[in-house]
Amino acid sequence: MGNNKFTLFSLFSGAGGIDLGFLLSGSFNILFANDALPSPVKTYAYNFHHKIVDVNEIASLRFDFPVCVLGDVSNIDFSKIRSEGVDVVIGGPPCQDFSIVRGPEKERQGLSFKRGRLYVHFVRALVHLNPKVFVFENVPGLKSANRGIAYKTIIEDFVKLNLRWEEVRKIAGNGTSKNAKNYLIIFSGIVDSAHLGVPQRRKRLIIIGARGDLFGKDWVVLSAVKQKVENILLGRKCIFRKYPLTPLEVFEGKPLHELDNEYREIMEEYKDVADSVKTERALVWRKEWEKLSFDAVTDYLKLNEIVPKSKGEMEEAFSEHAEVLKKLGYLGIRLEGRYFPDKSNDLPEGSESVLARLRMIPPGENHLFVKGTEWEVEGRGMSLIYRRLHPLKPSYTVVAYGGGGTWGYHYRRCRGRLTNRERARLQTFPDWFLFKGSASEVRAQIGEAVPPLLGQKIAEAVEVILRWGELT
Repeated sequence: MGNNKFTLFSLFSGAGGIDLGFLLSGSFNILFANDALPSPVKTYAYNFHHKIVDVNEIASLRFDFPVCVLGDVSNIDFSKIRSEGVDVVIGGPPCQDFSIVRGPEKERQGLSFKRGRLYVHFVRALVHLNPKVFVFENVPGLKSANRGIAYKTIIEDFVKLNLRWEEVRKIAGNGTSKNAKNYLIIFSGIVDSAHLGVPQRRKRLIIIGARGDLFGKDWVVLSAVKQKVENILLGRKCIFRKYPLTPLEVFEGKPLHELDNEYREIMEEYKDVADSVKTERALVWRKEWEKLSFDAVTDYLKLNEIVPKSKGEMEEAFSEHAEVLKKLGYLGIRLEGRYFPDKSNDLPEGSESVLARLRMIPPGENHLFVKGTEWEVEGRGMSLIYRRLHPLKPSYTVVAYGGGGTWGYHYRRCRGRLTNRERARLQTFPDWFLFKGSASEVRAQIGEAVPPLLGQKIAEAVEVILRWGELT
């Protein structure tokens, strides 16, 4: 089963964003992954070198790890999977019913919808596989779904699993195991990916639990572990919390202090935009544009409200930026114009009317910038609509679905929609990671993924728990 690495099972795996973080940490051997859709399973199998197995074959065939199982998780009988012990189970059930992005309470009913109930199959996997640690990730909106009842119920299922299993089993079906063990919650909180080096404001709810017997009654050690895990995931000692990585850096493959010329060129393209648009908002924007220094570092500090403690701190920050670019394989490799075998960097087509509108929307602005003009978008209220990236500020959240101006738009004036590879870099997928499926399927895989760089931090936190557990 292992080569002295910790063994890991992944559920609701998608293209494998969080899994890639665990793989790149070097301490985990991913034996099992699963998704219900063919295209992410093909992407996963290709990049992780897993064999694809249909869910209906699990009961009848012996198979060698590693595998990626194609099919509904509710059809996986975990009791039939032969394993010599699983250290970690990770997963994030599809979260549309929990997401606050979807609007009013009636549109996010949480536990009362079948999709919201997919989490019970994650619980069922814990009961059968008895991992030492689990990682459950979801949208922050899960905490408020059903006025907090969904979140409270899920936490109690983990903490009181031996008592709650019979109740959960009736919902999940497909499982008669008797050996449910309780889990201690080591961490439960909202993590902002930008604080950990991802060039994107992307928040996720992360819940990490350790099997109750892992620490015994050593509460001092348990408290120390909780503190260390919290420090890692909240980026308390991470310089990116103050100095976030930017889209300009990951697209150009250089740290910010080397990008003055590129930044100046981008912003000077918009010199006449306010005179063309002529709205009050545009006039306010022009005043801000006129205050720009056109020095990348100076404007970055101002836009992100950063006050350096010293020149040395700032130099350390940009050195860290370069290290992340190097780790991701972006350093020295400009993305624009590069060919990828999966066609993920092919420029999407855009209608002339949309491109004309976008030429009037500067970086960091959205459709409201042209409200009341010939380029206005009728009946649109979301800030996401026709919103351009700003080259010097972390990207807004990369989304998986939607048309009508929700694609995500480049900061260069001549550009419209982002390519899938640009989205992948904003998510911190390495360039060697290739996607399978149509352009819309690939967009969904990227948008639904946990950023691999965040996944690597989660892996670091999980390893802290497992190593401490080995010592106690």
